[in-house]
Parts: sequence; C-alpha cells; structure tokens
Amino acid sequence: MVTRRKRSSKSRRLILAGACAAVVAAGAVITPQAFAGTGFFGATTAAGACSDVELVFARGTGEPQGLGIVGRPLARALAAELPDLEVGSFAVLYAAAGNQRSAGPGATNMSQHITSVAAACPETRFVIGGYSQGASVTDIAIGIRGAGTAGEAIPAALASRVAAVVVFGNPLGLQRRTIAGASTEFGPKAKEFCNNGDPVCGGGNRLAAHLAYPRNGTVEQGAEFAAAKIGS
Repeated sequence: MVTRRKRSSKSRRLILAGACAAVVAAGAVITPQAFAGTGFFGATTAAGACSDVELVFARGTGEPQGLGIVGRPLARALAAELPDLEVGSFAVLYAAAGNQRSAGPGATNMSQHITSVAAACPETRFVIGGYSQGASVTDIAIGIRGAGTAGEAIPAALASRVAAVVVFGNPLGLQRRTIAGASTEFGPKAKEFCNNGDPVCGGGNRLAAHLAYPRNGTVEQGAEFAAAKIGS
C-alpha cells in the first residue's frame, strides 16, 4: 500500500506564490483590446442590446485587471465557435492577490455581475470560468465549500442560466477534489483542465505546465465544450 502525504497549507501557499511569480515573469500583459467590447459592459453590445452569450472569466494570480492570458483567447475561441450568436465577455473585478484571499471577493463580483446582467438581459446565457486563482473564484461562485475565502454564490434561481463552467489550473485539485465531484448542480456542465506537472492543480513540480494553457489546445477545447452546452 502506498501512503500519500498531504501537503500542508504552507506548502500549498508556497506553490501558489511560485505560480504567481511565474505568471508575472511570463509577461502577462493587458492590451486595450482586452477591454474592447468586453470588460465592464457586461452582456450588452455597443448599441445597448443584450448579447446571446456572455463569458464571465476571472484571471489568474498576479495578472493585471482584464480577462488575462487564458481568458482573452477563450473569449475569441468561444465567439468563433458561435458565429451566429452575439458573444460578450466580462472580466471579473478582483485583486488576484498573491495570498489567495481575494478569491472570495472575486466570487462575489462574479455572482453579483451575473445577477445584474440576468435581470437586464433575460435571454442571455452565461459561460463562467477562471484560471489559477480565478478558478477558485469560480468554485466559490458556484457554491463549493472549502474552495477558498468566503464569497457570495450565484443565486440558485440563476443556476440554469449558466450553460457551462470552464476552468484551468484549478487549486481545488490540491485537495483532490473536482467540480464534478463537489457540485451536483454545476458538475455535469463543467470542464476542468489540469496539465501534467501543474503544481497548482495536480501537485506537480513544473511551473511551465501551469503557464501552458493558452498554447496547448485546452483553450480551444474549453470553447468547444462551452459552445456545445450552449447549443444543447
């Protein structure tokens, strides 16, 4: 029998802090295009009409405000997968701090934004997700206990409006947990990506694996998954 040692909370913090430094070192930058037609205008177009689908995404630790290095290509890929629909996006407003304590406030922003847009745009459906700490934001927003600091969850009455959940490098994996196993409501419509060797979600030792999501095909796979859920 193989005995596995559990990582201490201090070890997990060091892993996440190291991943934060790696993301920053990789040059995670925001361009004006990251906000154009997305960012802070919710599910509305320039003409003020509601979009059919809105991606609500939380960036990773240490990234500047915006959709981030994973959210930007995911938004483009999702729009490409749904050419006949108006697809908008919103970058969750939160600190993405290195101590991981901003995940709860981020979840509150995600939940409140969805509540606001859902009221104004009754036909809009949502694809939600996040990368690294942004995945923790998403976990908390869908009501997973013990996923991070306290935050407001998406109201149960709006759960059906969330068509898909897509996360990358989810720290929940360090607890040997998944969205599929932790949420009966959102598990069936969730897709989780954890690269081999990723220390943030799989307990590996390759920080490069945590940075590979934008270029290893998982973003496109996530967009395909979400588009299929929208169409189902």
